[in-house]
Amino acid sequence: MTQPHVLLARLAGPLQAWGLVSRFDRRDTHLRPTKSGFLGLLAAAAGHSRDDSLHPLDELRFAVRVDRPGTPVRDYHTVGGGRYPLRPRDLITDHRRAHQASVALEAATGPTFGTAPARALTGWYGAPKGIAPDPAGGPLLARRVGRDPMITSRSYLADAKFVAAVEHPDRHLLDELAGALEQPRRLLWLGRKNCPPAGEICGDVHPGSLEEVLARTALLPHATNEHPWTWLEVPAGTTGASPVADHPLTFHTVHRSYAPRWEQRVRIEPGATIGWDHLL
Repeated sequence: MTQPHVLLARLAGPLQAWGLVSRFDRRDTHLRPTKSGFLGLLAAAAGHSRDDSLHPLDELRFAVRVDRPGTPVRDYHTVGGGRYPLRPRDLITDHRRAHQASVALEAATGPTFGTAPARALTGWYGAPKGIAPDPAGGPLLARRVGRDPMITSRSYLADAKFVAAVEHPDRHLLDELAGALEQPRRLLWLGRKNCPPAGEICGDVHPGSLEEVLARTALLPHATNEHPWTWLEVPAGTTGASPVADHPLTFHTVHRSYAPRWEQRVRIEPGATIGWDHLL
């Protein structure tokens, strides 16, 4: 039987956000990195697009250790409020706005654009919301053209540190992913695009299973848990395991989908053989 190998990764930054059921106006975060989020980070590092197949990344067994859980924070947003000048682009891309503005435009300068309409109509509309193609095949339209702001809530983990790990029998695959983390082909973020990682990520490839490698891996610097919890991916039906629907089937922009997997919470005492000095 081929010996498994494990790629370790250090996930640390000012903010992290690992959504489970996020929608536009309410973006949640799990209390630890999700498998879909970490595989997405690996796919981005390797230069994959959202339409690419996830194979062989979908074969990776996943684990995450919580060395520093961080602090949950909630960021309150208002989007699209205030006053905005009317721009020619807004009239060109939305015929409804153009129709409503036509009377004021012609009264100000006639049927041509000029400087007066911008001054006359500064309070006429808020930032367009819900931009999407016209169902009839026309230009981009805004579902809402009013000036009322949209209220959104976005949750984050502040000052958290995690050790993420993936296991696979193909050492060459993990070496390629390790190289991609060191020289990523796309921008990397910790779950959400406004959450860049702090410092290096790659913790190298090591022989052994997830359990064996994590038992040899030291705590991250400034860890707050001396005996941290680890969430291990395990076969379905394992005693004490619970399902979580974060195994990605595709990251396609429109048709993204996920499948359930099983994970078990265990304590694996950190060792000292594998350290993090090379990332400091």
